[in-house]
Amino acid sequence: MARLIGLLILIIDVVIVLEIIKSKKDTEKKILWVIAVVFLPVLGPILYLIMGRK
Repeated sequence: MARLIGLLILIIDVVIVLEIIKSKKDTEKKILWVIAVVFLPVLGPILYLIMGRK
């Protein structure tokens, strides 16, 4: 069960990072969001979906 949850978190992180890269934000903002997602694998995507997308 733990492997499945870990795999799901990894997939979500990859999808969010790809979405960040494809966005029309400044390069600095993209880098900061990618760092947030990488270092906060559960909280980072949630924060991006709430605060980062506009």
